[in-house]
Amino acid sequence: MKRNKIYIIGSLMTILSFSACQKELLEPNPESILTTKNFYQVSKDMDKAVLGVYNGLQSRKPTDYLLFEIPTDNLYASTNTSVSGANALDVLAITPDNELIADFWAANYSIIFRANAVLNNIDKPSDYKAGEKDQYIGEAKFMRALSYFEMVRLFAGVPNVTTLLSAEEARTVPRASETDIYNLVIDDLKDAVKKLPVTMVAGRASKGAAIALLGKVYVYQKKWVEAEEQLSQLFKAPFSYALVNSFADFWKLTNENSKESVFAMPYVAGSNGQNLSTAFIPNGGVEGIVSRGAEVALPSWSLNKLYIAGDTRKASTITDMLISKIGDAPLWYPYVSKYAVKHDYGTSGLDLPVIRFADVILLYAETLYGLNRPSDALLELNKVRERAFAGPSKNYILSDIVSPADFSDKLFLERRLEFAYESERWYDLVRSGKYLNFTSEERAYNPNTGTALTVPVATKAALKYLPIPQKEIDKAPDVLGQNDGYN
Repeated sequence: MKRNKIYIIGSLMTILSFSACQKELLEPNPESILTTKNFYQVSKDMDKAVLGVYNGLQSRKPTDYLLFEIPTDNLYASTNTSVSGANALDVLAITPDNELIADFWAANYSIIFRANAVLNNIDKPSDYKAGEKDQYIGEAKFMRALSYFEMVRLFAGVPNVTTLLSAEEARTVPRASETDIYNLVIDDLKDAVKKLPVTMVAGRASKGAAIALLGKVYVYQKKWVEAEEQLSQLFKAPFSYALVNSFADFWKLTNENSKESVFAMPYVAGSNGQNLSTAFIPNGGVEGIVSRGAEVALPSWSLNKLYIAGDTRKASTITDMLISKIGDAPLWYPYVSKYAVKHDYGTSGLDLPVIRFADVILLYAETLYGLNRPSDALLELNKVRERAFAGPSKNYILSDIVSPADFSDKLFLERRLEFAYESERWYDLVRSGKYLNFTSEERAYNPNTGTALTVPVATKAALKYLPIPQKEIDKAPDVLGQNDGYN
């Protein structure tokens, strides 16, 4: 497996010379347009171009926590944070000028541009092996759908671009409706499901990944019948997904590409590592992990206190360090340890999950409850709960979920504890409506006084969607428009 992962990443690093990442919204670098005249001529070129699409996500993924965890009740920016825009997100002081929001917009349209380049040139090579052309179409459509799914959840309607546009043409493209973007995502994923093989090398989308993502899209739309049709497939042949035996096992370097990994971004320490493993480590480092850390953000007490005794997820998510000196009161110092594997500063080889089977299970539980099948929903919910507590001692029972509100509370609690720092929390806060109740965050906890530092945050209804980046609006005045509440 490791050999395949290295091969993919090596290709990802070279592809950039063939399919350059445009920095501006929907504006391909002129050199990229010129290279299409002598590139995409043979199947090997197309394979490199597809790997270039993945590279966009591989580059973006390690920083997603800045947008999806720091603004939530899971994480807060440390005094060490120098990332522009992070401190504003930390207290939900979100404006159209936030650089992290603009960077995320640009990164996703870069992925979309690369996917479009593949799809618009797919007929050029004539030397495809059997099934190869369909695979590349499926991969490009999966990645385009994933990017648009990110965008529509964050911004509502966005420009719908499926062709290669000049800079002038791009400036005339208005925002499509939210419905139109969801329809594009669903159409792309349906075609990806048809074309992708069941088995793919690590780091590339498979049929199972496309089915899982399509099911997730339907869950977000509360289309329970369609979601059940998709997600139920992943529990039977030809698929063999399952939870690994213990939560801690999933986060080990030796257990990458496990049966729980539906789709993940691969990294190789040194040659093409990710910096997420370093981002949460204290400045002074952690013995046996890394000699120093970046300490960008710290875990909130709001989350920390929710892990009850016996929940094995706690030890693999947050490490509580007690630092004390002779004669001094003890100092409690927690840090996020979910990605804390042995590595050199800024270059970890731990793969980052995009879709875990645990997510499929909890999405399926949500779907079954939406179909008025609470007993079946509880069975799925308890699969994740039972793994967390190494047995059924803390399983939920039907009397725990006598109302939809009860089930929602239990479901989103499990999602929060299971997927902490995996960039799911902001989406879950918004789609559950619980972001409106997020008015303060307990941050640092003092074990001597038994109290936590409580910080107010500026939640508001408009945060259901983030603002369209002002720099994008400025490129095309009166074309994009702004979301409500940010004018």
